[in-house]
Amino acid sequence: MAVAPYDVETAAPPAPRPWLAVYTLAARELVRFARQRNRVFGAIGQPVLFWVLFGAGLGPSFRWSGGATGNLSYREYFFPGTLVLILLFTAIFATISIIEDRREGFLQSVLVAPVPRWSLVLGKLTGGTLIAMVQGLLFLVLGLTVGLKFSAVSLAAITGFACVLAFALTALGFVIAWRLDSTQGFHAIMSVFLMPMWLLSGAFFPADPRAEGAAAALAWVIRLNPLTYGVAGLRHLLYWGRPSAELPVDLPPLATCLIVTAGFAAVTFVISWKTAEGRTTGDLQ
Repeated sequence: MAVAPYDVETAAPPAPRPWLAVYTLAARELVRFARQRNRVFGAIGQPVLFWVLFGAGLGPSFRWSGGATGNLSYREYFFPGTLVLILLFTAIFATISIIEDRREGFLQSVLVAPVPRWSLVLGKLTGGTLIAMVQGLLFLVLGLTVGLKFSAVSLAAITGFACVLAFALTALGFVIAWRLDSTQGFHAIMSVFLMPMWLLSGAFFPADPRAEGAAAALAWVIRLNPLTYGVAGLRHLLYWGRPSAELPVDLPPLATCLIVTAGFAAVTFVISWKTAEGRTTGDLQ
């Protein structure tokens, strides 16, 4: 029986499967994470050391600082900030692989695949977000040592909010890493942009509403920082059920934190998507 020849020119191209691309890229990030276990130490070890050492060293100073940290010990106050730092470090490690993928040629092969560009971005961000959540939930266990108690409802709320925040931070790292062709440049930007963004989020020290002069200007920078509302939202959820008098003064309402963090995630995702649609010099290497 004769077989009709296959006409390449008239054959219909395969239908794009964007959600399969999202799943594949996210799964690849998880497999890479499982094979590089030293990333766990890098993303959790350093923030935990910060939490232990700064909590012990700076605790006495913040207990007499006029009640800006509420009735919490400094180690309790610093706990949500440390959790955000873990999410931030994970976002850095997840998105720096974009530069490595470009050098190895993997990214170029993905860019020419017949799938929309948003699926590439969403797959990468989903993988980074899942890795961040694994490490963040491991750190939550240490919260039991400072008196934190989690119900099923509060743990679900913390997980959901942290997931949105991790997605936003991973998308922000994606935007920075996409246009760079060296890991050294990425680390430089991290040092002068991402870390100050965390430091000025109310994670390390509170914004005192009674401050004047330069300190008042710094307090306004903290209020305008979108990461501030991520830290504050986690602070609300971690200490769910405790009297409001025990929380830091001038803490944004939880509803505001939810709206700002969700908007932060949406805006960074759209910027990541539009950034990935453009061509960079690294794509031609």
